[in-house]
Amino acid sequence: MTLLTPLLILLVVAVLVGLVWLFSPAAALQAAISVGVIACMGISTGILGELLPRRWFNWDKFPFKTYAWEDGGKLYERLKIRRWKDKMPDKSRWGGHIYAKTIRGQNDPENVTRLLQETCVAELIHWLLLVISPAVLLFAHGPMAVLVAALYGLSNFPFIMIQRYNRPRLRTLLKRCKRKEPELV
Repeated sequence: MTLLTPLLILLVVAVLVGLVWLFSPAAALQAAISVGVIACMGISTGILGELLPRRWFNWDKFPFKTYAWEDGGKLYERLKIRRWKDKMPDKSRWGGHIYAKTIRGQNDPENVTRLLQETCVAELIHWLLLVISPAVLLFAHGPMAVLVAALYGLSNFPFIMIQRYNRPRLRTLLKRCKRKEPELV
């Protein structure tokens, strides 16, 4: 995924709003306002996520810890997450992050710890977006605005699932890295 991803998403949204415009200009206007509000919420929470101190996030404590019902991430595997998780838009791939959110070649305890914190931050931001998605209705009205707000709120669940799927795997990697670390010294 590259910088083209947000541009393609914008293009698809514009085409969809244009199609709605053919049938109902009023609904298309409400959809466009809704999308604008959603973009502002996404940008604002993205900035907030970048500003939050990572030391505030502990992957072994509520609400980020892995719960028994998640079966160490196996619940998400039953939902075929491996097939679709890498196809989802990922801001860290085109958002100009200072910190590269990848394991490749950097599987030391410090990097894995930071990645665990990043999963917590991402999960928090997506929960926040889900909760504030009805704010769209403060600016746009009608059935189209309700539909857009509901779909946007629900669209955050796959991203939350991805973070919760990755976290147990990263915890296992961190334990492995910590066992190996004394050998390297």
